[in-house]
Amino acid sequence: MNLDILAIHAAQSPERTALVDDAGRRRSYSELNARADAVAGALAGLGLAAGDRCAHIHYNCIEGFETGHALRKLGAVSVPMNTRLRGAEIAYLINDSGARVVVAGPEFLDAVDEARPNVEDEGGRQWVALGDGAPPPGWRSYEALLAAPAVAELPDSGVMGAPTMIYTAGTTGNPKGAFRGGGVDVGAVSEWMAAFQFSSEDVHLLAGPSYHSAPGVFSGLQQLFGATTVVLRRFDPERALQLIAEHRVTTTFMAPILVKRILDLPPEVREAHDVSSMRCVIVAAAPFPGDLKRRAVDFFGPHVFEFYGATETGLVTLITPEDLLRKPDSCGRALASVEIRLLDDDGNEVPDGQPGELWTRSPGVFTAYYNKPEATARNLRDGFFTVGDVAWRDQEGFIHICDRKVDMVISGGVNIYPAEIEAVLHAHPAIEDCAVIGVPDSEWGESLKAVVKLHHGATTGADELIEFVGARLAAYKRPRSVDFVDEFPRDSAGKLLKRLLRDRYWTEAGRQV
Repeated sequence: MNLDILAIHAAQSPERTALVDDAGRRRSYSELNARADAVAGALAGLGLAAGDRCAHIHYNCIEGFETGHALRKLGAVSVPMNTRLRGAEIAYLINDSGARVVVAGPEFLDAVDEARPNVEDEGGRQWVALGDGAPPPGWRSYEALLAAPAVAELPDSGVMGAPTMIYTAGTTGNPKGAFRGGGVDVGAVSEWMAAFQFSSEDVHLLAGPSYHSAPGVFSGLQQLFGATTVVLRRFDPERALQLIAEHRVTTTFMAPILVKRILDLPPEVREAHDVSSMRCVIVAAAPFPGDLKRRAVDFFGPHVFEFYGATETGLVTLITPEDLLRKPDSCGRALASVEIRLLDDDGNEVPDGQPGELWTRSPGVFTAYYNKPEATARNLRDGFFTVGDVAWRDQEGFIHICDRKVDMVISGGVNIYPAEIEAVLHAHPAIEDCAVIGVPDSEWGESLKAVVKLHHGATTGADELIEFVGARLAAYKRPRSVDFVDEFPRDSAGKLLKRLLRDRYWTEAGRQV
């Protein structure tokens, strides 16, 4: 659809606030559109054209939205980079994506400069620095580019949706660029609007990092509706509550770990901030244990939604507040525009109640992994795509995610899904965070190990935790050992990097499962 929705809002509601950041800076819709036009003109002047890639690395910021809209207006491809990447990782993404322009926030100029010796045709790419002041040698100033007269004409209008390429963190090998050709499926957006009751009157909090799919999508949708987005630069639980109260925030998306960080604040801190304006708290991106759901509802009220999806698939299922606590182990039913198949290893559909690999087909499925046709084909079957998650369907049609197929533990020939055990452990009052993994076992092949982080000042022992699980689940699901840690390896979206946990045990064993 050839429609520049930002320009329409700028014409119809020029003074409406589009963006406000946690430092108090604001952009009205007219200001945002004018700045986006200026960025687009500057990037076009640097040679960026439709279909070209622009890689960018920065914390959540107003300039990120300006750049995103500029790329959309040009038809160029947005390639957000994880802010935790360094050196060779940054060079890989730039090389693999073929980015012609690289944009970096002031905190990441050194990290990108470290990568530049390993970037192919480094001199043939354009390097743009966000922030005030003169940029380092080899960088162009973002603000100076905007201030200069445009040297290229913009297209008559931008499309409603932008082409994007978000790199997924694979369990093995290098990340893959999940490419989407742009454009918005009006039916899917209408379905989301109805489900979440989005409107131009909303005030949305961008809490998680915008380089991840869901935070970026839900904050980007606000411009589609003409709503206001409050931009939290980096997540801090108390600052998030302050912004909710200050701006009367109505909607947000958060990964479960971010919700947990808010709920783990001291009661007097939580209660000091008015969250009564919240009417839609959307949670996804990692397992959302039932106990955490109950705590979230107790704090935010009956306004908590959960969905299941992935970068490659978009939204697949949704569970609304009406069913969230009635079905605490489910992530909901398939959206109307989504088809789901649960298949066994031979490709046959499994009956209700039996786990199978989840395959989905919908307008939200991505285009392809960039330059990796084999990887795309491996996960694609008859138009249905899978990211390797295992799930079962109950008689009411609700989907229950067991675990990632790669995280499944096979002990003595029995398939065990750690997410179920982790949900039980999360209910233990001493546990702040946990993960269950398979570790080498000479007799059983693998055995279950719980890795646990305790709340500050809390005490418990391995035997107590094993007994706690054993009282609630079948005996074969009890961890056989427990390790205690101070921190877990997580990415900034809150996803647990289980591979890093497992690697230590399997490397010591000299084998990989």
